[in-house]
Amino acid sequence: MTAGSEPVLELLPMVFADPAGARARAEEVLRSAPPPLHAGVAHQVLGIWQRDFGDLRIALRHLRRARDLAARADSAEREADVLATLGVALVHAGRTRQGLSAFEQGVARGTGHTRARVLYRRAYVWWVLGRHREALEDVRRAIPVLRQAGDVIWTARALTLRATVHLALGAVDRAEADFAAAERLWGTTGQEHDKADAVESRGLAAFRSGDIPAALRLLDEAEERYAKLGTPTFMLSIRRCEVLMAAGLAPEALAEADAAIALLDRIGGQSTRKAELLLAAARAARSAGDPDTAIARAADAVRLFAAQRRTWWQTHARLVLTEARVAAGRRSGRLVADAAAAAERLTSFGSPAAPEASLLAGRIALALGRTAEAERHLAVAARSRRAGPPPARVTGWAAQALRARAAGSARGVLEACRRGLDVLDDHRMTLGASELRARATAQGAELAALAQEVSLTQGDPRRLLEWSERWRATLLSAPPARPPADAALLSGLTAYREIAARAEAARMEGRPVPALEREQRRLEREIRSRTHHMRGSAPGGGDRFDVGRLLDRLGEALLVELAVVDGRVHVLLCGRGRVRRFAGGALAEAVAEAAHVQAGLRRLAQPGGEARLPLVEAGGRRLEELLLAGAVPHLGSGPVVIVPPGALHRVPWALLPALRERVLSVSPSAASWLRARETAPPPGGRHVLVRGPGLASGGAEVPELADRYGTATVLEDAAAEAPRVLAELDGAALAHLAAHGTFRADSPLFSALRMADGPLIVHDFERLSRSPYRIILSSCDTARLASVGADELLGLVTALLPLGTAGVVASSAPVNDAAVVPLMLALHKGLEAGLSLPEALRDARTTQPGDPLHLATGWAFAAFGAA
Repeated sequence: MTAGSEPVLELLPMVFADPAGARARAEEVLRSAPPPLHAGVAHQVLGIWQRDFGDLRIALRHLRRARDLAARADSAEREADVLATLGVALVHAGRTRQGLSAFEQGVARGTGHTRARVLYRRAYVWWVLGRHREALEDVRRAIPVLRQAGDVIWTARALTLRATVHLALGAVDRAEADFAAAERLWGTTGQEHDKADAVESRGLAAFRSGDIPAALRLLDEAEERYAKLGTPTFMLSIRRCEVLMAAGLAPEALAEADAAIALLDRIGGQSTRKAELLLAAARAARSAGDPDTAIARAADAVRLFAAQRRTWWQTHARLVLTEARVAAGRRSGRLVADAAAAAERLTSFGSPAAPEASLLAGRIALALGRTAEAERHLAVAARSRRAGPPPARVTGWAAQALRARAAGSARGVLEACRRGLDVLDDHRMTLGASELRARATAQGAELAALAQEVSLTQGDPRRLLEWSERWRATLLSAPPARPPADAALLSGLTAYREIAARAEAARMEGRPVPALEREQRRLEREIRSRTHHMRGSAPGGGDRFDVGRLLDRLGEALLVELAVVDGRVHVLLCGRGRVRRFAGGALAEAVAEAAHVQAGLRRLAQPGGEARLPLVEAGGRRLEELLLAGAVPHLGSGPVVIVPPGALHRVPWALLPALRERVLSVSPSAASWLRARETAPPPGGRHVLVRGPGLASGGAEVPELADRYGTATVLEDAAAEAPRVLAELDGAALAHLAAHGTFRADSPLFSALRMADGPLIVHDFERLSRSPYRIILSSCDTARLASVGADELLGLVTALLPLGTAGVVASSAPVNDAAVVPLMLALHKGLEAGLSLPEALRDARTTQPGDPLHLATGWAFAAFGAA
């Protein structure tokens, strides 16, 4: 090393402290006709920048030039260092053999401290290639030398790498110890990019330990740090995809992976990262129920990994490819062999994904009738049920349940399903966001279905009811975690309301609003992200459903729960001390019929739609045949509670002839009806009436209701702003909201009621200490819900029920505003007389004119809950 070279060498650590500044200074050095040594350092800096943040082809040109200049300067140490940087770039370019050859030369040329840095970078390459044992060996040799040299930056990098390798091998405790040690060292440096990487790595560790909210929070923090540095975040995208999929957000994960791939292709970035992103996209597409996309992405990933000589990664991609082919309906001995081979290789690698491959092999073998072969694979997969993160244990219990079914042990199936769902219950309750809790249930869908299948075979309706409830509407079984007193979240909700109101006003004036819509989408992403950071606070898995308690509390009422087993509806009639089962029709037929009926109701709400009435009524009769079938003669004349599966939440139940004249309520689950039944009204009996803008009727029922109730709080015109409305709703006994409703199928927690200052969304209602005991929503689509997870529903009604609301009246279809007014006035007349919401709604329908418009309006509304 020559005198005066130190200032130029300072550019190398600067690449990860201030990437843009390092690049600018390196270009400045090259413009000054520097000596070979200085020029080599500048080219190396530009090569690192392009390798990690830009075009890999340009990076290789800079690094080859840097290598030649180091050789001209006759500096073996500099040459070794550049060879290591070049080796990393070559491997990322998919030129694995050339990259490893550069490392061999670098190790041979370097000594002492320099060789330790070369070994660290080769360890990194071994990790990229999936050769974890070699990675641990090289980093083991490097760390003592780096520590002895007092090299804080490179020691921290080596500890971070070792932790990452430990995570790949499932050694979470060792990884966390190394991450903690590295973070302490990073705190003493100015390496901002490395610090962001440390936060990202902690997010990965949190995910591996099962803490999804912490993982999402840390990954978001890392992204903010990277954004300040202006650097791309491809590795972060890969990790976020993994966490999003575990949180049940597979479509979001697929979108993130595809966007990152497009950006990588645009800048000519690392082919290794592209292969990993393709694998992430394949996994996400498979989880999102898109096997064709999963097959295409996984096949591309397999080819790239093979070309890059990355056997560990290639095996994982082959597993996803096999899973996607099975999801597409393929079954063959070849696929059993492919899954078994993947399991064997993954086991030899020490990969946590090995049980998943064994379970897949066992599943395919069972489908082909190869029970002995299936038992071998399932027995291996079942070992993971005793330890590890929740997904691995659920995999093990699923394998155990399939083993028991193949052996003819109903008791064994039910025990395995119970234990697996208990694991998921514990995991679900660590999540604070209602969206994540709901979506997490998808992981238990197979276990719940197996248990229902066995219960049906045993001919025990009571047990079928218990298992139908076990994994249905779990979102409502425990109090939700309240959003934190987060100033940024509150600010985001306020800004969202303002932007959404401005966009709506512009649309009504016929003005284009692309900029406002972009800002609205950005704020939505920010709000969702912040709510996903919430941790669960409720102990255990919430209330356990008790059939005896249900039968006691029903009194003279009957509860009809519709269970779906293998695509068929089964009617469970509960009441008068027992549970009886009746066979229904095909779920798919009922869903299609319900969609036709909804279209008919929508047409009847408009002028000139009268001709559709006979078709709608015929649809109601057909739905009764499919969904109530032989149970109809046993319904008696008393009140009925309907508990439909998520796929049937939009059925207008009052349209069905057997239910048309009776007291009728709907509930997402029997357990949530019980909870509503046992919810006590708040003291004080406060009434709140709200009239939002833009209703065709002007919310004409509100002034008359205000006169009737006398002391009710009335919010209208400018007073009907979201913060004031929320403050008045908190703890009220009865709330009536006449406001336009909009349902967001793409993001149900952004479904809204329009207030004077913009939309009041579900996220706003979740901030209430206690929602109104009874709430009436008199506008369109307020009862629409999105079916997610195993059998969960997200929307305004299901947000209110766990927060203290015992009864809701809302509509599942568009309604005519003018026809709503007399219905609502009649409904309130019944409430004044002391009736419950279901009783008052039944009586209100009978007082309306018999024309198609008013009939359709009455059928569109339903009473939810038990108040």
